[in-house]
Amino acid sequence: MQSLEVALGERAYPIEIGPGAMGRLGAHPELFRAGRCLVVTNTTVADLYLDKAIAVLREAGIESDTCILPDGEAYKRLDVLNQIYDVLLEKRHPRNTLLVALGGGVIGDMTGFAAATYQRGVDFIQVPTTLLSQVDSSVGGKTGVNHPLGKNMIGAFHQPRAVFIDTDTLRTLPDREITAGLAEVVKYGLIADAEFFEWLEARPESLLTLDTATIREAVYRSCATKAAVVAEDEREGGRRAILNLGHTFGHAIEAWMGYGHWLHGEAVGCGMVMAAAMSVRLGWLDEDVLERAHNLIRAL
Repeated sequence: MQSLEVALGERAYPIEIGPGAMGRLGAHPELFRAGRCLVVTNTTVADLYLDKAIAVLREAGIESDTCILPDGEAYKRLDVLNQIYDVLLEKRHPRNTLLVALGGGVIGDMTGFAAATYQRGVDFIQVPTTLLSQVDSSVGGKTGVNHPLGKNMIGAFHQPRAVFIDTDTLRTLPDREITAGLAEVVKYGLIADAEFFEWLEARPESLLTLDTATIREAVYRSCATKAAVVAEDEREGGRRAILNLGHTFGHAIEAWMGYGHWLHGEAVGCGMVMAAAMSVRLGWLDEDVLERAHNLIRAL
């Protein structure tokens, strides 16, 4: 098991990475101040991992309620978010409760936003199950929902108390989800780590086949880069904007096509190539870097 810390002073939190990390949920009883929690997931992940997560919590003496949302970016909306509030209120969850986001980026963003707003803010933890959420959205505290006029237009910065990245969950992902997540991995090489980019260029097959050591290293290095950037600029007042490489074009693609037609990582991958091409035209980037980025994204 590998570990990192997002260094935010009193709000610092750990990231645990490796096979079987979900089994560590009960190893931090201090997170569950009320002795209970609400596990938020979706219909797809519930069939795969909800029973396991609940069993781990039960073994640690933690009671859990569940909220199962429909699966997909198209459901990242305020009206669907209300289902989380409904369960919290119906089950009378107190101000010191904890929410557990068990799923991909949509579940993480929605659970985090529910935590940021329920009774003016409660704690939550991330248990990301997709590659994209493991390397990007589960770390950094961006939460929210979409609006018909824009992606993530309604949200808040609300940091999790911990992130448990179980790389075993990647084995149940469709190939398309792996490819989408790898686009975000490539992003970290482009924005901050040329050596990591070269490392990725040499291992497309190992990445696509989820070689255990390769994918764990890719997740770790991606999270390490993001954790460092977030610690320096939590609320995106400066340096954190580099994490948005490809996202301006990518969000435009998603909004124009309708949320859910392209996966977020697919749109970001295309957006990174578009941003690099524009940078070449403006004289800000060498053409060989554009070619290398395009070739790597295409290979993945």
